[in-house]
Amino acid sequence: MIDKQTRIKIAIQKSGRLTEHSLALLERCGLKYTRGRDQLIAYGENMPVDLLFVRDDDIPGLVRDDICDLGIAGLNIVEEKRLQFKDAGIEDPYTQVCALDYGHCRLSFGYPEDGPIKSIKELNGKRVATSYPAIVKDFLVTQGIDAEIVEFSGAVEIAPSLGRADVICDLVSTGTTMIANKIREGETILESECVLIQTPVDIPEEKREWVDRLLQRIEGVMAVRESKYIMMHAPRDALPRIKALLPGAESPTILPLEGTTDRVAVHVVCREYVFWETLEALKAAGASSLLVVPVEKMLA
Repeated sequence: MIDKQTRIKIAIQKSGRLTEHSLALLERCGLKYTRGRDQLIAYGENMPVDLLFVRDDDIPGLVRDDICDLGIAGLNIVEEKRLQFKDAGIEDPYTQVCALDYGHCRLSFGYPEDGPIKSIKELNGKRVATSYPAIVKDFLVTQGIDAEIVEFSGAVEIAPSLGRADVICDLVSTGTTMIANKIREGETILESECVLIQTPVDIPEEKREWVDRLLQRIEGVMAVRESKYIMMHAPRDALPRIKALLPGAESPTILPLEGTTDRVAVHVVCREYVFWETLEALKAAGASSLLVVPVEKMLA
């Protein structure tokens, strides 16, 4: 058994749109874990890593207080809590390690379709309902706008119809909720996605190696999220045209084909999405036996 003090603790959302993606990311990094039904902690079987399933707005605080070494949360939550910590006199409450390219959404103003307000230029003296008062306040101050912020913990879209606010500022993913409530989306003040944050406290040496290894694996998974491994046969004199068609590719590996001198096998990793049009263009340039396979992980 590994001593409890040497185990890495990672806070992730207990339930919601980010949970499945976060678990999938960690599994692609090689983590196997045991979690009983309704248990709020999952224990790593093959790595000294434990997962804590908590409310998303608790994650930054757990990392800030060094209860967890790492946390995965939306940038909207991370930035809101950072500004709250700043107001309390706490600078640099955690380190934002990297963006994880899922959980994309945006924090935008919303204006009632039948209301008189059409843009932020008309917000002076008005009321703005939001679940992100610190972010909205910071934005309004930078824009020189004097508006009252009305904090809502949920169902922000109904605030204008209840007479609680003139406009709203809320997270938008597809925009269908605003449309259903007859609210027109306006200016976006934050583009959000899931991010990885790390404790501000120096990680003990007995944990450091595994933290570095885990971060390296996450980087490897992220590096190939759109990557594809392409294999093909091609005439040797067509290689310049083929290389020019390969999206986001490093120098390909060229291998001689048995029994011929004018045709070769080409193997290459493309770091951009490979469309059907790309394959058709490669075929037109002389390539054949084209095979495209996904890349699960890669270390540079």
